[in-house]
Amino acid sequence: MRLKARPEDFRVEELIELPKGPGQYTYLRVEKRGIPTMAAQVLLARALGVSPREVFFPALKDAHAVAIQYASVVGRRVESVELPGIRAEAAGEGPRRLSTGDLRGNRFRLVVRDLGDEAEGLAEELLRLGAEGFPNYFDEQRFGSLGKAGSPGKAVLARDAEAAVRFYLAEELFGDPEEVRRFKALAREHWGEWGFLLERAPKPSNFRSVLTFLRDHPGAYRKALNLIPPRLLSLFLSAYQSLLWNRILGRWISRKFADATVVEIAGEGLPVPVSVPREITPRLRRERLALPHVRARYRGEWDGIAREVLAEEGITFRDLKARIVERAYLSKAERPIWCFPRGIEVGEPRGDELFPGKRALEVSFSLPPGSYATLLVRCAHVRALRPRG
Repeated sequence: MRLKARPEDFRVEELIELPKGPGQYTYLRVEKRGIPTMAAQVLLARALGVSPREVFFPALKDAHAVAIQYASVVGRRVESVELPGIRAEAAGEGPRRLSTGDLRGNRFRLVVRDLGDEAEGLAEELLRLGAEGFPNYFDEQRFGSLGKAGSPGKAVLARDAEAAVRFYLAEELFGDPEEVRRFKALAREHWGEWGFLLERAPKPSNFRSVLTFLRDHPGAYRKALNLIPPRLLSLFLSAYQSLLWNRILGRWISRKFADATVVEIAGEGLPVPVSVPREITPRLRRERLALPHVRARYRGEWDGIAREVLAEEGITFRDLKARIVERAYLSKAERPIWCFPRGIEVGEPRGDELFPGKRALEVSFSLPPGSYATLLVRCAHVRALRPRG
């Protein structure tokens, strides 16, 4: 199975309710192709002649896609902007910056490619999941700031500023582009040679601010850590928090559903039920699970499972507070444990023009904010591949 063989195979459009009323903010409808949201923020700011801080996207979208999303710009009236891979048009104006609370979900149109004999089974399982729902795990896109060496977010929570800075400057993370990987290999070899690394750091990049500070203040890792952009520090923390949340939910599912199969997320096998009894569906629709943080409270069976997962990581709830960073925090939100797609439509399997001899499947659906289209397809796929009989 192949997702995102080309950006046009993965189309997503934010469903949003824009704030109403006059004000100093312009709302932009932004269509981007093959570009990360944070890069689009910088490019739009440059085109508009404002600071990147004045262009705000309430959500991040996958770079390997065609994405339509919304941004707010303060103090700037603009009708349209055309850039390579980006087209932005004014969608209105309002009294405040956009927020995640304005988002109502996302509509997806996907082409799943490189399928074999499982194509019909995948179509059937997608429709079944439309009715049964699927575990609302965080999927791969959430874990770009994890790496084989571990998690910078965990290093922050452990109050190990040097380790966190080392992750940022020298350890490969799953989401790093090739240029950054090359620089990090150099940084591992020349760790502590801050002037040498500053001369070779990618331009432009925030690496340079951190390296300039370390060159002038060797060993001041905690202050250097706080020079990393707060949104990036928040991504480090949220990735680790999401990993813990996935494990808690996965442990619960493995105890509730004896027939579970396994989907791989960030190198971890997490259980997916093969079938969901109707009598448990009402609970799945209403149950919400807190993201782990210092004041999170779990009741009943959830409490024991959460403590088990944290103990396996060598931490307790008291450790789940980012004490050494100034402008980044663990979320205190709750997340539904199950996701129910809306308006799911599945086409007939057809020949795949990109992979001769294989088949492709077109599917469209809507999901609530924060749920993952890729996970829906991958859950259906592992169910379609399971042994029958």
